[in-house]
Amino acid sequence: MHGPTLNSVAPDGPLVRTRGRRRRHPALGLGLSALVAALAVHPAEPTAAAWPNGLPSTPDFFPIAVWLQPPARAAAYRAAGINLYVGLWRGPTEAQLAALRAAGMKVICTQNDVGLAHRDDPTLVGWMHDDEPDNAQPLGEGRGYGPPIAPARIVADYERMRQRDPTRPVLLNLGQGVAWDDWHGRGARSRHPEDYPEYVKGADIVSFDIYPVTHDRPAVSSNLWYVARGVERLVNWTGGAKPVWSCIECTRIAHPTAKPTPHQVRAAVWMALIHGARGLIYFVHEWKPRFHESALLDDPEMLAAVTRLNRQIHELAPVLNSPALPPGTVRVQVADDGAPVATLVQRHAGAWYVFAVAMRDRPARARFELAGLRGEAQVQVLGEDRTLRAREGSFEDAFTGYAVHLYRVAAP
Repeated sequence: MHGPTLNSVAPDGPLVRTRGRRRRHPALGLGLSALVAALAVHPAEPTAAAWPNGLPSTPDFFPIAVWLQPPARAAAYRAAGINLYVGLWRGPTEAQLAALRAAGMKVICTQNDVGLAHRDDPTLVGWMHDDEPDNAQPLGEGRGYGPPIAPARIVADYERMRQRDPTRPVLLNLGQGVAWDDWHGRGARSRHPEDYPEYVKGADIVSFDIYPVTHDRPAVSSNLWYVARGVERLVNWTGGAKPVWSCIECTRIAHPTAKPTPHQVRAAVWMALIHGARGLIYFVHEWKPRFHESALLDDPEMLAAVTRLNRQIHELAPVLNSPALPPGTVRVQVADDGAPVATLVQRHAGAWYVFAVAMRDRPARARFELAGLRGEAQVQVLGEDRTLRAREGSFEDAFTGYAVHLYRVAAP
């Protein structure tokens, strides 16, 4: 993931998701109807009984993690709305687990002897593979890179981990090849997306990372929709049967000038959620202008923005975790095919929720039509201190580039 890895693009472009139906984006020459239906179903979630020592399964829990951070900073991350660590440097060690336990922070980490000795420790909620096995693997100092780790080996390692502890899920984090077929960092397996349906057989939770803002290739640079594309591909490759998580950039990583803005981070997060992500992992390291493993904590503006964003996701967790709605529940009509708006629609506690994000960095105007909603209804725009009116199930709103609007529609 992690480290100064960079990212790129698939030539056929993203699939614009409106919860079910997928259409190629017209700017890439493949056509998109102005009317996009929000039809997709949620991925099927494994039951809590499958992982009695795994993550909480209550409706109000949503996993928001941070990657490979020192346990000493767990309290600061908890204050920012982080409820999970993923990865421990050269761990887990006894000291690391003790520090996380004291801070009330859960962790998914390598299955070593120390970890296995803590099978009864509720701090430890999952195991993980080594990072990005789908990328070309280093052969050692000065020896270059060899091929990626074969999917068959990942599946075999998964089976061994499950044999040692079947009570916790196993996480597999994959690289940017999930979203971008032209990623050269896969070496001989570049442009072989057929590997991925095999890789995902070796895990219970599947995540991936692509960082468009800090990407060095023009094909990917600042094209946030690659986050959505990767999530959607993993949902498809897993057949909707495994939770998909998405890694999110929030520092400059190794880019000399580019750095995500809070607006871009919020857009990337909601693109992931709307397209099926059921967990997030923030990547907070930075290599330039100096190495800083916890750069987010020393960036007041971004930390405040991420904290607000996490708080809102936790508040909406019961909605995000609600059962899927049938196809055709919402339709979205946009004035400009080159500025699609993706949506997720849910019902919770007697209200409709429509979560929407502009998939391009250009203005858009969208008309939302909710099937089965009659008469007039008030539409609350969450977090924006404004309301709209729905008439006969329809309402409209304007979007700036990469804008996110979250709507609560009171049923009449």
